[in-house]
Formats: sequence, structure tokens, C-alpha cells
Amino acid sequence: MTALSPAAQAMLNEFSACKGWEQRARLLLKHGQQLPALPPELRTDKQLVRGCESPVWCQPDWPDGRLQLQLDTDARLLKGLLQVLRVRLEGLTAQQLAEVDLADWYSRLGLARQLSSSRSNGLNAVYQYVLYCGGRAGADTSPGCAGSCQQAATNR
Repeated sequence: MTALSPAAQAMLNEFSACKGWEQRARLLLKHGQQLPALPPELRTDKQLVRGCESPVWCQPDWPDGRLQLQLDTDARLLKGLLQVLRVRLEGLTAQQLAEVDLADWYSRLGLARQLSSSRSNGLNAVYQYVLYCGGRAGADTSPGCAGSCQQAATNR
């Protein structure tokens, strides 16, 4: 398992202090407000992740071989879940990304039991999309990788 970044550790500490689901839900909404909006020019079909109930746009980039991740959705609670995912994955190399256990991450945050199977599947689809792009990172680290990654991930 990949070590947590300082930001991910801080997030884990914050969620661990919550007494129950209601506090965690409020915290998710708060974190969702911190998710930077994706520019309109990146909210295209090329960045749309297949497998999510609500539309999710994903733009992974790999400057210096480390993940920079832009995510967006219109669903408020999902924004929080995407920010939680973003904080966990951002800054990782492709190899470190492949070692992440998302189920463990959401469990440690106290969120796993509250995620429906469709929501879990959608978050996993985002992770798989980024993971696939990470595998391509050695071949294509350009900012436009997402379109080719999406096409290839959809065809897998």
C-alpha cells in the first residue's frame, strides 16, 4: 500500500474525528466545495468517465511523472467523494497509483459502509480511468492524454 501524502493524512485525521455518518456527510460536502471546477473546455465527452451514474469529468495529467488530477461533477455529495479521491491520488507516480487500495481508503475514512454499490462502482471507474492513463504516462505525458485514455479505457 502506498504511503499517504500529508494532505491525505490530514484528511484521514479529519474524518477520523467524526462521530457518525451525519458529521462525515457534512465534511464531504465541505470538501466538495474545495474541489476546483473543471474549465468548461474540459467538460467534454473525451473527459467524461463511463460507468458513473452522475456525469464525472476527469483530466489526469502527469507533469514530471506525478499525477495532477482534475475532477468535476454537478452532484454535491459526489463532489466531496471526488475530492477525497483526488487528495488520495494526487502526486503519485503511475507505479504508486497501481498500489492504492481504494476500498481500504474509504473504509479508513469511515465512508465505505455508506457508499452504495453503484456509487462505489462509479468511484472505481474513475480510479480505473486514471490508472489506465497512469500506465500510458510513460508513453504520453501530454495534457491531452485524457482523450486517448478515455477511448482506450472504454474499449477495454
